[in-house]
Amino acid sequence: MPLSALLVRLADASRRHAVRVVVGGVLLAVLSVLFAAGHLGITTNTDALFAASLPWRRAEIAFDRAFPQFNNLLVFVIDAKEPEEADATAHALAVALRADHAHFLDAVRPDSSPYFDREGLLFLPTAKLRALMDRTIAAQPFLGQLTADPSARGLFSALALIGVGVQKGGVDLTPYLPALAAFHQALAGVLAGKPRPLSWQTLLAGPTAKLAGQYRFVLAHPRLNYGDLEPGGAATRAARAIAAKLPFVRSGAARVRITGQIALSDEEFASVAEGMVWGLAVSLALITLWLILAVRSWRLILPILMTLGLGLSLTLLFASVAVGTLNLVSVGFGVLFVGIAVDFSIQFCVRYRERRFEFPDPAEALRRTAARVGTQILVAAAATATGFLAFVPTSFVGVAELGLIAGVGMLIAFACTVTFLPAAITLFRPRGEATMVGFGHGAALDAMIRRHRRPILAVFAVLALAGAVAAPHLGFDANPLDTKNPNTEAMRTLRDLMGSPLTNPFTIDILTPNVGAAAALAKRIAPLPGVDDTRSLASFVPAHQKRKLAIIADAAQILGPTLLPLSPVVPADAAQIRLAAKTARAQLLAALRRPGPHPGLAPIAADLGRLAKAPDSVLMAANAALTRFLPEELSRLRAALSAGPVTAAQIPPAIARDWVLPDGRARVQVVPTEAASRTSAGLAAFVHQVLAVAPDAGGPAVTVVATARTIVDSFRTAGLLALAAITVILAITLRRAREVALVLAPLLLSALLTLLVAVLVPLPLNYANIIALPLLLGVGVAFNIYFVMNWRSGRHAVLGSATARAILFSALTTGTAFGSLAASHHPGTASMGELLLVSLGTTLLASLVFVPALLASVRREDQPPSSA
Repeated sequence: MPLSALLVRLADASRRHAVRVVVGGVLLAVLSVLFAAGHLGITTNTDALFAASLPWRRAEIAFDRAFPQFNNLLVFVIDAKEPEEADATAHALAVALRADHAHFLDAVRPDSSPYFDREGLLFLPTAKLRALMDRTIAAQPFLGQLTADPSARGLFSALALIGVGVQKGGVDLTPYLPALAAFHQALAGVLAGKPRPLSWQTLLAGPTAKLAGQYRFVLAHPRLNYGDLEPGGAATRAARAIAAKLPFVRSGAARVRITGQIALSDEEFASVAEGMVWGLAVSLALITLWLILAVRSWRLILPILMTLGLGLSLTLLFASVAVGTLNLVSVGFGVLFVGIAVDFSIQFCVRYRERRFEFPDPAEALRRTAARVGTQILVAAAATATGFLAFVPTSFVGVAELGLIAGVGMLIAFACTVTFLPAAITLFRPRGEATMVGFGHGAALDAMIRRHRRPILAVFAVLALAGAVAAPHLGFDANPLDTKNPNTEAMRTLRDLMGSPLTNPFTIDILTPNVGAAAALAKRIAPLPGVDDTRSLASFVPAHQKRKLAIIADAAQILGPTLLPLSPVVPADAAQIRLAAKTARAQLLAALRRPGPHPGLAPIAADLGRLAKAPDSVLMAANAALTRFLPEELSRLRAALSAGPVTAAQIPPAIARDWVLPDGRARVQVVPTEAASRTSAGLAAFVHQVLAVAPDAGGPAVTVVATARTIVDSFRTAGLLALAAITVILAITLRRAREVALVLAPLLLSALLTLLVAVLVPLPLNYANIIALPLLLGVGVAFNIYFVMNWRSGRHAVLGSATARAILFSALTTGTAFGSLAASHHPGTASMGELLLVSLGTTLLASLVFVPALLASVRREDQPPSSA
């Protein structure tokens, strides 16, 4: 039995048993949705998007197992007005997170360790260390008085000693100017009612304090629930609540931001979901409008929507059984299904309207419709399904699963179109047609295109050539961060960190046999042009220790006795602070009466005069502002002056475990220059340079480049498979090479036009939107096959036909579905929607302009030459 006859019998059987088919379809849809609700999950785990068998994925998995402390992290980034505020906030946050066992497994501060407190000075360049020690020694008079009395009372006593020294003519105020300026600023803030704590770290260290960077970090492993749309959402919310209660955060002096792998993944899904409900509602409204314009009757619109609902429900059922869990890519199958499958229903219904005009009997009209359009829809569905299923053999698991679900969904949509739709049409009994179905001006447009077919074809030939020339210039953005919403906290924070080699996320990790091999490899890689820094366990053993220890020892010999607290200090009260302020002011005023410039003294004297007359509360606020961080800084200074020789064996285990495994293998980390990490080409060059020296290298930078390669290879494979399979389907259906070429020619043209537009806009390819290119093959064939099969059956009208009407409104409904993607707040999803819209537009242009001109230029084999 011919295929068309089989489809006619199937549609007619559905018509004769319409009630059973519709009721059965509705029940099946309900049961499918209920089953999917209980068995179909969603995972936001991005590790599941690529096959674990890929070499770079195997290396990534092995590294994660060896260094689990770097995986699945929430990274808390703290910055504050003063470094001590950032340190205090980071410390308090880490303690609170460690105490929250319900949401966190652990929390550490990678930038805080007794080891760095003691040996930190040894990591400074020799010249900077000497300058810092000279600055500290110059502050000895202050330090001695403050060690004995770390309060405003002690500070004012030190200022009084400076005044006495100036009076005697033996004090050079130059070394004290930064301190005097800082004291004045702190006192002025207190007197203005806006007290700010004085940073003794900045005061004593000067420019050296900036070497640690402005950020402090807390790394935490949250308890994850991959069954939630945001696996780390509960932990993130708990952490925000904790951070909001920290003193310096409450006062606005410190800020805690969250980034890291988990935060980025959670925010990405939130960006995808943002506005989805509103966008879906608008899309459905517009699709309904296009359906009204296409079929003109609710008696046909409802069957179309019911058919779509049944098809989508059955596709959900298939996804539940075949996949079980949707990923961040395959979760978008619903939009693609609705956008493409609606074409089949529209084609059937518009052609049914055409048949009703010719055959008033609804039963005969349905049989005639199935006979004419059934095979065409089957070929369109098979070609579109092939475009999706071509992804299945690829290593891009995320898209492979999307291809499997959507590909089978196209076949399900076809089955629903030729069974459920005729039954639903029968039940809703649409009225007959009083006029021909098509476009009233279509015949005139057909005639115009036939007259000007040669210049039209010439224009398209030029455009196709331009597309072919432009194709090599189409860029591919391999940076996965560019497909994320740049306005989320995690992304803004990550962008801020990229500017520093201390926090650049695009690093490379290499495992070497031992610590010695790691140090040697780091030295070989360091000179490469794209490398900013290399790190290994050896990086935690300071260089030039002998010279630096001598400098520190000299300073310790001078400052050591000064920094030793003699006895417990009685806390200062307001009266004592007031007396000390009056005494210091008197000495400073006496000093100012001596000839010569005395920079910095006059503002301090004025501040002390106002403070001496202030209420007790202001005096105590001054005490807190001036000395809040003083005891901690004095302790830090004592520890730093006790530095001693360091070997690798003395590095604390908490630090060493990040660099050396229990079996002796050692890690090397390579940091790119900022320029290299800012562009895909720069990052690829950086990775290529390092891989040339260390072929087994891995890490984020290698993963980004390897992922891009995997994706491009997957889509190249999918495109070739789809094209070959579609060609076979067309050859089996059309059986003539020329007619196969007539379908493929506009397909090639629309692909070249899409590439041309993408280069001119520009709209570079990325991880998300590259799916549009192979998908274009299926959609393009679906449109072109209708015209070519009509043409081969002797139907001359193209733009004036019901087919053109169906294609136009199918394109509008598909474009509306894709438009909802383009309006997404998620840049990756939006770029996918934009490229899908561009490809749909070029496909429609090729189908409605190029195809009529092409068909007018080709004579059918059964057509006499005179009618060409």
